Amino acid sequence: MNPQELLGQAIALHQTGKLADAEQLYLQLMRAAPQDATAPHLLGVVRAQQGRNSEALELMGAALKLRPDAPEVLSNYGNVLKAQGRFAEALASYDKALAVKPDYAAALGKRALVLRDLGRLDAALDSANRALALQPDHIEALNTRGIILADLGRPDDALASYDRALALAPGFPDSLNNRALTLKKMKRHDEALVSVEQALRLQEDFAEAWNNRGIILFDLKRMGEALTSYGRALALQPDYADAFNNRAAVLWSLKQFAESLADCDRAVALRPDFADALVNRGHALSELNRPQEALDSYQQALSADPDHPNALSGLANAAMTIGDWARTAELADMLKADVLAGKSVIQPFVLMGYWDDNALQLRCSQNYVRQAGPGPLPPLWTGERYSHDKIRIAYLSADFHSHVTAALTVEMFERHDRKHFEITAVSFGPDDSSAMRSRLVAAFDRFHDARQQSDRDVALLLRQWEIDIAVDLGGHTSGARPWVLAHRPAPVQAKYMGYPGTSGSDFIDYMIADRLVVPSDQDRFFSEKIAALPGTLWVTDTQRALAAAPSRAQAGLPESSFVFCCFNHNWKITPPLFDIWMRLLACVDGSVLWLLEGNASIRANLCKEAAVRGVAPERLIFAGRTTPEQHLARQRLADLFLDTLPYNAHTTASDALWVGLPLLTVPGRSFPARVAASILQAANLPELIAEDLAAYETLALKLALDPAALKAIRDKLTASRANLLLFDTHRFTRNLEAAYRTMLEAA
Repeated sequence: MNPQELLGQAIALHQTGKLADAEQLYLQLMRAAPQDATAPHLLGVVRAQQGRNSEALELMGAALKLRPDAPEVLSNYGNVLKAQGRFAEALASYDKALAVKPDYAAALGKRALVLRDLGRLDAALDSANRALALQPDHIEALNTRGIILADLGRPDDALASYDRALALAPGFPDSLNNRALTLKKMKRHDEALVSVEQALRLQEDFAEAWNNRGIILFDLKRMGEALTSYGRALALQPDYADAFNNRAAVLWSLKQFAESLADCDRAVALRPDFADALVNRGHALSELNRPQEALDSYQQALSADPDHPNALSGLANAAMTIGDWARTAELADMLKADVLAGKSVIQPFVLMGYWDDNALQLRCSQNYVRQAGPGPLPPLWTGERYSHDKIRIAYLSADFHSHVTAALTVEMFERHDRKHFEITAVSFGPDDSSAMRSRLVAAFDRFHDARQQSDRDVALLLRQWEIDIAVDLGGHTSGARPWVLAHRPAPVQAKYMGYPGTSGSDFIDYMIADRLVVPSDQDRFFSEKIAALPGTLWVTDTQRALAAAPSRAQAGLPESSFVFCCFNHNWKITPPLFDIWMRLLACVDGSVLWLLEGNASIRANLCKEAAVRGVAPERLIFAGRTTPEQHLARQRLADLFLDTLPYNAHTTASDALWVGLPLLTVPGRSFPARVAASILQAANLPELIAEDLAAYETLALKLALDPAALKAIRDKLTASRANLLLFDTHRFTRNLEAAYRTMLEAA
């Protein structure tokens, strides 16, 4: 067989996917005609198809030595360089091919993709358009043009380009796959799923399409199917870093944090500078209470991509969690500048630990809604008037299980007036089979588990049930689903309790608060109208029994010393407050500071900071983890609770007062910095609200040195507890229901 016939047979085998057979004939040709560039070029294409890119480059490089101006070889050489992430070199190779053959449409199309990878989107679009001017029916160029238009924020034009490609080639899976991604970005998830599944019917071994199907299913909250889809992608392509990272996100949402971390580690092992995976790794480590490692992972993500949208927020949270005050001092200004510029996705809850500023918090929340939210959506409720016998209230929360939000609100749900109100729970969190879960289920007229439903599906249910007032109890906290209400399923939409600040959205009408927490002059810093309750916004469960307190010895406390305490999360402790606390310890002989046991890093940092201030670290005593009931009981061993700023005691404040432990606070300017003052006011203890830090320190010292004065406060609290507004859940619920009636009348 002559070389030409041999080449024809090899190409035929190659085109039918018989790569191993084609490979043998190409090798035979290379031996027979060593000066011919065709065989090494095509064998290089085989190697690229086999994923052996280094060998592919070597073979194509040999072909180019024989024919330096061969445009097809230069174009394919660029393809392999692109696959290796060597985009600048790939662009140079395409440009050489086009210098030889300016009307080479295929090279222009591939060049467009490389320019996109280099972030030169306008030049990429120009290259794709040039390819299409030369060959209007160039399917790959139409597909590439769609990808670039989607990147440029022109989704409708991108869809038109994909549809042109599919009109020419209905069985082109790449366009169906890319079309699905664009539809997903447009929040048209059902259509996106149809498109990607069409691609998979055409090409079952399409790993990228399996990955993208997982992404779409994740958005639809179909977690099990998403995991299966990522598994299919990884079975086809075991080194698929994106699929590992995406599967990690699903596992994280399912609270399988160790498994999520393992997938992140696999992704980073494959791509050490994979910023998204490093950020997700930080998220998993944070949930596993390994904040120092989380901080390192976020820092690596920022080093890999200084503009990563989520890394700065993660880093700020981790630094706060370990009490790295030198770093938090630097990050505070960075966060403020970033929020004002609207650059990164800063979690509003993180900002609360850094800045006592309602205006900045509003900007942060508005940014978050714009960056992370679904954007404008058609409303499901369009002005219809219901004529129900009872007002229908739906509470939406991820915390309907053993959680502090549930512990605070469960009695309120039980005390709703069933003659005039019908109460529904929509649960996004786990069913932990706890006593609290059972009590919650019994407290509602309807309890719906919505974990496996998309935001839109949940909103459609609320509309179907003709809910009058939908109340979000989560806001911008972990597990919450604020975007359900972006679909406007109810005439009135409000937020309460779980998140102490503005939503920053245009779809929440009211925030339930009080005028101590949100003074009237602060209304302009809230996107919602303020539904100000009389007395306090705070509600408690007065059905809780108090267990017997342990002895001080059992709790690891000195028997006769004065015990200052703070049972807030340790990340709320800031240097100005800690300075005061250390001065108090220095002034009160033998006194100790009783704190919650946090992570190992923050314990070490707090002890170090105490020593720097001349206080023996042994005078900081850390309360180990225990049950909520036992923790509540042991608080009676302390003498005085010292509050934090800019994020006060909230649940911890009402818990302390419930057991008769006096709490001293100083209100700040923002919502989370004023809650403890509202709680104290409702407990008829305004004398424990200091006007500034100097007064806070003076009063704390006075109470520590004057046992009679402190006892008088304790006695007052204990004697009046049954009659306090703070612990009158019946009255609170009637006040809340009155607010609901006012909201509905104004709708």
